[in-house]
Amino acid sequence: LGYIGTVPAMVMKGRVHYYEGYTPQEVILPVRLMKRMGVDILFLTNAAGGINLDFQVGDFMMITDHISSFVPSPLIGENVSELGERFPDMTQIYDRELAQIIEQTALEESVGLKKGVYLQTSGPNFESPAEVRMYGLLGADAVGMSTAARHAGIRVCGISCISNMASGLAQEELSHLDVQAVADQRAEEFERLVTRSIEKMCE
Repeated sequence: LGYIGTVPAMVMKGRVHYYEGYTPQEVILPVRLMKRMGVDILFLTNAAGGINLDFQVGDFMMITDHISSFVPSPLIGENVSELGERFPDMTQIYDRELAQIIEQTALEESVGLKKGVYLQTSGPNFESPAEVRMYGLLGADAVGMSTAARHAGIRVCGISCISNMASGLAQEELSHLDVQAVADQRAEEFERLVTRSIEKMCE
Protein backbone atom coordinates (compact mmCIF):
# COMPACT_ATOMS: atom_id res chain seq x y z
CA LEU A 1 0.00 0.00 0.00
CA GLY A 2 1.42 3.36 -1.00
CA TYR A 3 1.37 6.04 -3.68
CA ILE A 4 2.29 6.19 -7.35
CA GLY A 5 2.89 9.92 -7.62
CA THR A 6 -0.20 11.21 -5.82
CA VAL A 7 -2.33 8.15 -6.64
CA PRO A 8 -3.11 5.81 -3.72
CA ALA A 9 -2.29 2.29 -4.90
CA MET A 10 -2.21 -1.35 -3.89
CA VAL A 11 0.65 -3.10 -5.69
CA MET A 12 1.19 -6.85 -5.89
CA LYS A 13 4.69 -8.22 -6.28
CA GLY A 14 3.98 -11.20 -8.49
CA ARG A 15 0.79 -13.23 -8.05
CA VAL A 16 -0.42 -16.75 -7.35
CA HIS A 17 -0.89 -19.03 -10.35
CA TYR A 18 -3.27 -21.86 -11.17
CA TYR A 19 -0.27 -24.05 -12.02
CA GLU A 20 1.06 -23.72 -8.48
CA GLY A 21 -1.86 -25.81 -7.25
CA TYR A 22 -4.25 -23.02 -6.25
CA THR A 23 -7.88 -23.22 -7.33
CA PRO A 24 -9.11 -20.55 -9.78
CA GLN A 25 -11.15 -19.08 -6.91
CA GLU A 26 -8.00 -18.73 -4.79
CA VAL A 27 -6.12 -17.15 -7.69
CA ILE A 28 -8.63 -14.29 -7.98
CA LEU A 29 -8.98 -13.73 -4.22
CA PRO A 30 -6.52 -10.77 -4.23
CA VAL A 31 -8.59 -9.02 -6.94
CA ARG A 32 -11.77 -9.43 -4.92
CA LEU A 33 -9.96 -8.12 -1.86
CA MET A 34 -8.80 -5.08 -3.84
CA LYS A 35 -12.39 -4.35 -4.86
CA ARG A 36 -13.59 -4.57 -1.25
CA MET A 37 -10.80 -2.15 -0.24
CA GLY A 38 -11.93 0.44 -2.79
CA VAL A 39 -9.75 -0.17 -5.84
CA ASP A 40 -11.39 1.28 -8.97
CA ILE A 41 -8.81 0.42 -11.65
CA LEU A 42 -6.83 -2.79 -12.10
CA PHE A 43 -3.66 -2.37 -14.17
CA LEU A 44 -2.40 -5.82 -15.17
CA THR A 45 1.16 -6.56 -16.27
CA ASN A 46 2.79 -9.81 -17.34
CA ALA A 47 5.44 -11.45 -19.48
CA ALA A 48 4.10 -13.32 -22.50
CA GLY A 49 5.26 -15.28 -25.50
CA GLY A 50 4.76 -13.62 -28.86
CA ILE A 51 2.59 -15.37 -31.45
CA ASN A 52 2.05 -12.46 -33.83
CA LEU A 53 4.98 -12.53 -36.27
CA ASP A 54 4.99 -8.72 -36.37
CA PHE A 55 6.13 -8.77 -32.72
CA GLN A 56 9.73 -8.90 -31.54
CA VAL A 57 11.21 -9.95 -28.21
CA GLY A 58 11.10 -6.97 -25.87
CA ASP A 59 7.99 -5.38 -27.40
CA PHE A 60 5.19 -4.07 -25.18
CA MET A 61 1.66 -5.17 -26.09
CA MET A 62 -1.41 -3.44 -24.72
CA ILE A 63 -4.06 -6.11 -24.11
CA THR A 64 -7.25 -5.34 -26.06
CA ASP A 65 -9.03 -8.65 -25.38
CA HIS A 66 -8.27 -12.12 -24.08
CA ILE A 67 -9.02 -15.82 -24.57
CA SER A 68 -9.19 -17.84 -21.35
CA SER A 69 -11.12 -20.89 -22.53
CA PHE A 70 -8.17 -23.19 -21.78
CA VAL A 71 -8.41 -22.78 -17.99
CA PRO A 72 -11.45 -23.27 -15.69
CA SER A 73 -13.50 -20.14 -15.03
CA PRO A 74 -12.98 -18.81 -11.49
CA LEU A 75 -16.72 -18.04 -11.42
CA ILE A 76 -17.72 -21.72 -11.42
CA GLY A 77 -19.73 -22.57 -8.31
CA GLU A 78 -22.11 -20.57 -6.16
CA ASN A 79 -22.17 -16.86 -7.04
CA VAL A 80 -21.74 -14.28 -4.29
CA SER A 81 -23.99 -11.48 -5.54
CA GLU A 82 -22.23 -8.71 -3.63
CA LEU A 83 -19.00 -9.59 -5.46
CA GLY A 84 -20.57 -9.51 -8.92
CA GLU A 85 -23.46 -10.73 -11.05
CA ARG A 86 -23.96 -14.38 -12.00
CA PHE A 87 -23.43 -13.88 -15.75
CA PRO A 88 -21.08 -10.92 -16.33
CA ASP A 89 -20.95 -9.47 -19.84
CA MET A 90 -17.50 -9.78 -21.44
CA THR A 91 -18.06 -7.60 -24.51
CA GLN A 92 -15.61 -4.98 -23.27
CA ILE A 93 -13.23 -6.46 -20.71
CA TYR A 94 -10.47 -3.91 -21.20
CA ASP A 95 -11.59 -0.31 -20.66
CA ARG A 96 -11.33 1.76 -23.86
CA GLU A 97 -10.77 5.07 -22.08
CA LEU A 98 -7.89 3.61 -20.08
CA ALA A 99 -6.48 2.09 -23.29
CA GLN A 100 -6.51 5.51 -24.95
CA ILE A 101 -4.59 6.96 -22.00
CA ILE A 102 -1.96 4.20 -22.26
CA GLU A 103 -1.59 4.79 -26.01
CA GLN A 104 -1.25 8.54 -25.56
CA THR A 105 1.26 8.08 -22.74
CA ALA A 106 3.35 5.70 -24.85
CA LEU A 107 3.39 8.31 -27.61
CA GLU A 108 4.42 11.10 -25.25
CA GLU A 109 7.12 8.97 -23.62
CA SER A 110 8.39 7.64 -27.00
CA VAL A 111 7.73 4.05 -25.94
CA GLY A 112 6.82 1.58 -28.69
CA LEU A 113 3.46 -0.08 -28.04
CA LYS A 114 1.72 -2.87 -29.94
CA LYS A 115 -1.88 -3.98 -29.39
CA GLY A 116 -3.23 -7.51 -29.30
CA VAL A 117 -5.18 -10.40 -27.82
CA TYR A 118 -3.72 -12.31 -24.87
CA LEU A 119 -4.41 -16.04 -24.53
CA GLN A 120 -4.17 -17.67 -21.10
CA THR A 121 -3.00 -21.26 -20.61
CA SER A 122 -2.72 -23.24 -17.40
CA GLY A 123 1.08 -23.68 -17.43
CA PRO A 124 3.59 -24.36 -16.02
CA ASN A 125 4.98 -25.89 -19.23
CA PHE A 126 5.54 -23.70 -22.25
CA GLU A 127 3.20 -24.37 -25.16
CA SER A 128 4.02 -26.83 -27.95
CA PRO A 129 4.61 -25.50 -31.50
CA ALA A 130 1.33 -27.13 -32.63
CA GLU A 131 -0.56 -25.42 -29.80
CA VAL A 132 1.00 -22.07 -30.73
CA ARG A 133 -0.15 -22.50 -34.35
CA MET A 134 -3.66 -23.28 -33.08
CA TYR A 135 -3.67 -20.23 -30.80
CA GLY A 136 -2.64 -18.06 -33.74
CA LEU A 137 -5.55 -19.39 -35.79
CA LEU A 138 -7.87 -18.53 -32.88
CA GLY A 139 -6.74 -14.91 -33.05
CA ALA A 140 -4.22 -14.73 -30.21
CA ASP A 141 -1.24 -12.38 -30.48
CA ALA A 142 0.48 -13.46 -27.27
CA VAL A 143 0.24 -16.35 -24.84
CA GLY A 144 0.92 -16.66 -21.11
CA MET A 145 0.00 -18.35 -17.85
CA SER A 146 -1.54 -15.48 -15.85
CA THR A 147 -3.93 -12.50 -15.95
CA ALA A 148 -7.76 -11.78 -15.84
CA ALA A 149 -10.56 -9.81 -13.95
CA ARG A 150 -13.99 -8.36 -14.77
CA HIS A 151 -16.61 -9.93 -12.52
CA ALA A 152 -16.11 -7.46 -9.66
CA GLY A 153 -16.83 -4.42 -11.84
CA ILE A 154 -13.31 -3.00 -11.69
CA ARG A 155 -12.08 -1.06 -14.74
CA VAL A 156 -9.35 -3.18 -16.32
CA CYS A 157 -6.34 -2.47 -18.52
CA GLY A 158 -3.13 -4.36 -19.10
CA ILE A 159 0.24 -4.53 -20.85
CA SER A 160 2.30 -7.61 -21.71
CA CYS A 161 6.04 -7.59 -22.22
CA ILE A 162 6.82 -9.96 -25.10
CA SER A 163 9.65 -11.75 -23.34
CA ASN A 164 10.10 -14.49 -25.95
CA MET A 165 8.62 -15.73 -29.18
CA ALA A 166 6.37 -18.71 -28.54
CA SER A 167 7.42 -22.31 -29.21
CA GLY A 168 8.25 -23.05 -32.81
CA LEU A 169 8.69 -19.37 -33.73
CA ALA A 170 12.28 -19.10 -32.50
CA GLN A 171 15.37 -21.21 -33.12
CA GLU A 172 16.30 -21.85 -29.49
CA GLU A 173 14.47 -23.75 -26.75
CA LEU A 174 12.47 -21.67 -24.30
CA SER A 175 13.89 -20.90 -20.86
CA HIS A 176 12.32 -19.14 -17.90
CA LEU A 177 15.71 -17.51 -17.24
CA ASP A 178 15.64 -15.94 -20.71
CA VAL A 179 12.12 -14.66 -20.01
CA GLN A 180 13.31 -13.01 -16.80
CA ALA A 181 16.37 -11.54 -18.52
CA VAL A 182 14.28 -9.80 -21.20
CA ALA A 183 11.83 -8.49 -18.59
CA ASP A 184 14.75 -7.09 -16.57
CA GLN A 185 16.21 -5.39 -19.66
CA ARG A 186 12.94 -3.59 -20.40
CA ALA A 187 12.01 -2.91 -16.77
CA GLU A 188 12.96 0.78 -16.64
CA GLU A 189 11.01 1.72 -19.77
CA PHE A 190 8.08 -0.47 -18.72
CA GLU A 191 7.99 1.16 -15.28
CA ARG A 192 7.98 4.62 -16.83
CA LEU A 193 5.08 3.76 -19.13
CA VAL A 194 2.99 2.14 -16.39
CA THR A 195 3.71 4.80 -13.76
CA ARG A 196 2.91 7.76 -16.02
CA SER A 197 -0.22 6.04 -17.38
CA ILE A 198 -1.54 5.45 -13.86
CA GLU A 199 -0.92 9.07 -12.92
CA LYS A 200 -2.81 10.30 -15.99
CA MET A 201 -5.72 7.92 -15.36
CA CYS A 202 -6.31 9.55 -11.98
CA GLU A 203 -5.67 13.20 -12.85
